[in-house]
Amino acid sequence: MEKIAVTYENNEIFQHFGKAPAFLIVTTEEKQIVSTEVVSTDGSGHSALFQFLADRGINTVICGGIGQGARDALASGGMKVIAGQSGSAEAAVRFYLNGDLRDNPAGQCNHHHDAGGHSCGEHGCR
Repeated sequence: MEKIAVTYENNEIFQHFGKAPAFLIVTTEEKQIVSTEVVSTDGSGHSALFQFLADRGINTVICGGIGQGARDALASGGMKVIAGQSGSAEAAVRFYLNGDLRDNPAGQCNHHHDAGGHSCGEHGCR
């Protein structure tokens, strides 16, 4: 069994891991989707998201942009990260299960700041 979490908003992959309003949690068995649910983060931010995902037994995280600190925390907890993704959250899971989704270095956010627009590689963080 594998549990996959996708940063989620309005059926799409949310583009900033640390500010994700929700996750699409997908439970799979033998590369088949067994169940899906949308779980609100209730405003949990960067540092609390690792525990949020660990408590749900997540093995793989699919997201848009993610900072190195968050990536390292997830990896240290045994979670695989597939960053730099966009579009339909459910389609991304299907691509992942088929072996067609790869981690994209363009999804690396290497800055933290207060407000103001910016771009992380090929995606725009919010």
